[in-house]
Order: sequence, then structure tokens, then C-alpha cells
Amino acid sequence: MTKAEFVEHMAIIVQLPKHQIDAVLTRCLQGIMDVVHKGNTIELRGFGRFRLRHRPARTGHNPRTGDILQMPAKAVPAFTVGKAFQTLV
Repeated sequence: MTKAEFVEHMAIIVQLPKHQIDAVLTRCLQGIMDVVHKGNTIELRGFGRFRLRHRPARTGHNPRTGDILQMPAKAVPAFTVGKAFQTLV
């Protein structure tokens, strides 16, 4: 399901115009990204937890040439499913 399809689905359920649903959803997602970008965790009880996961530097290789490469450490966003969500699915 795309964001546009989700907005349409929610507009039917909530009985609000699509542009309002889209604005709220966009700001909600931007808020989650801002919190995680600052290194904080956001937990939505029953739904899940968004956080940064830190990957250490490692040695890798280029599969095409076989060259050894040094992969730098980096932070990646991670989502852990909440218990209620997991039970439902």
C-alpha cells in the first residue's frame, strides 16, 4: 500500500478530507524521523519502537573484483514491532 492509498483509506475511516489526512501523516512521520535523527528512541506502545542502531566498522569485499574494503561505522534506523502489533499480524 502506498502513502496515497493509505491516506485515501484513512480519509474514508476518519471522514476528513484527504489533504488534512496527508498533512497530519506527513508531519507525524517527519516528527518520528526528527526524533530518531537526534539519537532518541520513540516508542508507541502496542505498535513498536523506532531507534538508531549503531553498526561498527567492518571489513567487506567487492563481489565483482574481490577487493577488500573497509566499511565505516554508521548508524541505521531500526524498528522493533510491539507486542499488540505482532499478535494482530
